[in-house]
Amino acid sequence: MSDRHHDPHQLLHLVIGGELKTVGVNEFRDLTRLDYVGAYPSYAAAFVAWKAKAQATVDNALMRYFIIHAHRLLDPETDGHEHQH
Repeated sequence: MSDRHHDPHQLLHLVIGGELKTVGVNEFRDLTRLDYVGAYPSYAAAFVAWKAKAQATVDNALMRYFIIHAHRLLDPETDGHEHQH
């Protein structure tokens, strides 16, 4: 059964990554070279994708991947629902 049968909210998670300008600052070196991993309907699915990319780039200290909770930007009412499933 899909997540939409369990929760009426549509939760959208984006996974992106790229090389940072410096360690400790979340500012990308070159926005034109961002790695778009994908869009996912649940935090669990996004986490799997994020973890795979993060582990694959462990040798590059400046490479970072992030999960963006896009549903919070689209509908602030969904805040807090992403960890239910």
